[in-house]
Amino acid sequence: MQTVSMVVESSTSKPVALVVGASRGLGLLIARELGQRGHHVVIAARSADELRRAVDILGGQGVSASMEVCDVAVNESVTAMVDRVEAGTGPIEVMIHVAGVIQVGPLESMSRDHFQEAIDIMLWGPINASLATVKHMRRRQRGKIGIISSIGGLVSVPHLLPYSTAKFGATGFSRGLHAELAGSGISVTTITPGLMRTGSHVRAFFVGKQSAEYAWLSAGSSLPLISMADERAATRIVDGVLNRRANVILTPLAKIGMRFHGVAPTTTVALMSVAARLLPGPPTQTSDGTGATPTVEGWQAKQRLSPPARAVVRWLTTLGERAADRNNERVPAEK
Repeated sequence: MQTVSMVVESSTSKPVALVVGASRGLGLLIARELGQRGHHVVIAARSADELRRAVDILGGQGVSASMEVCDVAVNESVTAMVDRVEAGTGPIEVMIHVAGVIQVGPLESMSRDHFQEAIDIMLWGPINASLATVKHMRRRQRGKIGIISSIGGLVSVPHLLPYSTAKFGATGFSRGLHAELAGSGISVTTITPGLMRTGSHVRAFFVGKQSAEYAWLSAGSSLPLISMADERAATRIVDGVLNRRANVILTPLAKIGMRFHGVAPTTTVALMSVAARLLPGPPTQTSDGTGATPTVEGWQAKQRLSPPARAVVRWLTTLGERAADRNNERVPAEK
């Protein structure tokens, strides 16, 4: 696998923070927040082009940053990346795993590959990154780790089954790692967000009735009463990790959902079943006789909306679209 590194400025006088999955969206915002608090941030992701744009964005905001191309699903790639950062940039004081993939649609239109990808990125990713980093932190007897999970890792959300499957595992791993490292000087923070206005709907993946699936997710992740502002979310996440909190729960709906599920799990499952029936069903007919459909990104699904529907969705997603522009979520084809 090709390895690409780019250092913008020396970070020898600053504590080093590694943010995995930081080329765009929430990860980019977390990197900026850490940089503005005096860290040199190393941002890691799979796309060298997106990372270069992200480093330029951070540099323009006065953040000391460097980049590492790394596939979080490949343990050897992650381990080598962490070792390079430790040897060349400095000891990693903070590591936050943000990398994720959102796949939206009914189970009938999902394949095993969707589950494989979700688990590789959002379960093996934090495992690989944490184990590689802990090895070095143990020697120093200090360090801070943050793992981004989701309310979908506590309550399985309809039409997001691969996502919820991986996030359930990430929640269990993060909480267990916190217990295992007690007394070691290394803290582990499990972050549980709900919907956030980061612009991620533009780069989410959709199957089934792609445009209809895009409509509900993009609206839900853009409306202010349902979703949390991107910068506020990043600030609270970094606060929690730096203050060594065990858990950070973001958004009022996530808190309500977590507590309600805790006291009435059967009712919660029943409500999720009702929600699943209200969401778009699978296509009535496909070429192979199943509900399988091509997987498209959000910006492509938006283009398939009818003109009237596109106008409504554009109005509902105004804040989310602005966040996408800020947070490096756009693709050249969309621009």
